Amino acid sequence: MQSDRELREQLRNIDHKSYPQYKSLKGSYRFPKYILHIDHVQGDPFAAPSDVRVTIDATKAGFPDFAMKDGLTRDRLADLLVREFARQVNAFSFKAKGSGKSGLISVSHPGQEVLRRTACQVRTNEIIVRFSIGFPANGRTINARELDKILFDFLPVCVEKALYYENLDATRIKEAIDLAEDQRAIRQQLKEKGLVAFVANGSILPRESGISSRPMKGAKAFVSPESLQVTLELPHKGKFKGMGVKQGITLIVGGGYHGKSTLLNALELGVYDHIAGDGREYVIADDTALKLCAEDGRFIKNVDISMFINDLPNGRDTHDFSTKDASGSTSQAAGIVEGIEAGSQLFLLDEDTSATNFMVRDAFMQKVVSPDQEPITPFLARARELYEKMDISTILVAGSSGAFFHIADTVIQMDQYEPVDITQKAKDLCREFPITADVAKPFENPVFHRIMEKDKNGAVKRRDYRTGAIKDAGDHLKVKILGVDGFALGKQNVDLRYLEQLIDSEQTAALGQLLKYAVENLVDGKRSIADVVEYLQVKLEQEGMQFTAGRGTLSGGLAIPRKQEIYACFNRYRI
Repeated sequence: MQSDRELREQLRNIDHKSYPQYKSLKGSYRFPKYILHIDHVQGDPFAAPSDVRVTIDATKAGFPDFAMKDGLTRDRLADLLVREFARQVNAFSFKAKGSGKSGLISVSHPGQEVLRRTACQVRTNEIIVRFSIGFPANGRTINARELDKILFDFLPVCVEKALYYENLDATRIKEAIDLAEDQRAIRQQLKEKGLVAFVANGSILPRESGISSRPMKGAKAFVSPESLQVTLELPHKGKFKGMGVKQGITLIVGGGYHGKSTLLNALELGVYDHIAGDGREYVIADDTALKLCAEDGRFIKNVDISMFINDLPNGRDTHDFSTKDASGSTSQAAGIVEGIEAGSQLFLLDEDTSATNFMVRDAFMQKVVSPDQEPITPFLARARELYEKMDISTILVAGSSGAFFHIADTVIQMDQYEPVDITQKAKDLCREFPITADVAKPFENPVFHRIMEKDKNGAVKRRDYRTGAIKDAGDHLKVKILGVDGFALGKQNVDLRYLEQLIDSEQTAALGQLLKYAVENLVDGKRSIADVVEYLQVKLEQEGMQFTAGRGTLSGGLAIPRKQEIYACFNRYRI
């Protein structure tokens, strides 16, 4: 390892030389309070910025034991540190001048949710922060004096102010750790109390706008109906009250714009912990919860959708169903079965984003089209069986069909953003207005048998110049991130637009890397999706995203996704 003085000398030596000379800086350098690692140097000033890493001795950083005692507290501290580091970096980005991306200093900017990110990792012995720097140039000539300014003037200030306990707000750190432990306690108590979700009294559910996830100013605070209120015991908040959503089938109803979808949205994002001040920090849902919707045109391969769709007119086998262009109802059926395979214990559905013919068939339609002529068994006829036979609960938002009242265990009416328990009223009305129940085919657990295969049509070929053999360039597959909504792996786009619980492009980037790793190392025509995903889950728990980097260094800009999103991503990969 070299010293910071040697780095400064190298900068003087390469000043005004051609840009590729920057690559000579790759390596590790010891600064007084940290080690600077230059892991990857960009090829020119217009290319993606250079990958840089700072490591600090955890003992010297001085964080108290309560913040370092376990994985949860260290992850929450990492989230806090990367937010503070980003705030410090913003003051210096582009202060150094030059062509292209010269002077850019970039680090992850987390949103309202807390995610495990490669941008900052807190370990028992060290703290790692990963970010990128646009190495300055004039045209394509090195401007080492400007990089010297970044590395020796700007960066030490950012590290000192953001990553050392003595310079941070101790109260804020303690509150963040306390919040994390309280959120964990709520999750632990859900199953104990027979709940799938909890919404604390005083929560602010409405958001600023459709494009902002910040809380709406002046919004009405959530207050649980007395009949649904539960009291939890939290390690820091003590006795804490809110609405408990029971296991089973919960129906959310109400007039338009009264808060039905707002409540469901809060619950679907309740699989993540939220930061203090978000308004939803005490809105907690079963962490396996899966939001489902119709996806016209979705790719489906080898999925047993016979639970919902049978006896197709063309005689196709729905026990092993594949299509490149699914209808809304077929895609929703496949989504549920794939969710079962992913281990989800709670399904979240909104009538507005579901296929109508998949959800319900009214009595009149049943008279016109007899059950033996209709291949679709609607969700209405299966929801009760999903709960009683597979222990999978459902939370459903409905605004047009009264049929759902007949299967609901709990009915919540949103009235101007206030929840009202109308369960008894709904049950009385159901007795007054009975419906003709759908005749469902016998319930059978789906069989999971999709084997992952390589994409032979989209694979790039390369020649091994040592042997002359032509091979698939699996190890040369490139991932291109297309925002939150998807990515390209090699020549193929993976469409993730309908995964509504995917909330950060860094999760999408991680999914791209996980799929790339799987295609290159695990997919062999024998392993099933479950085999591949379970292997990846074990590696993620043991190593984080490090294993996807192979012998290389891990970059920032990745956030570990849930198992549900990994399954969903792999199931949408067209192979």
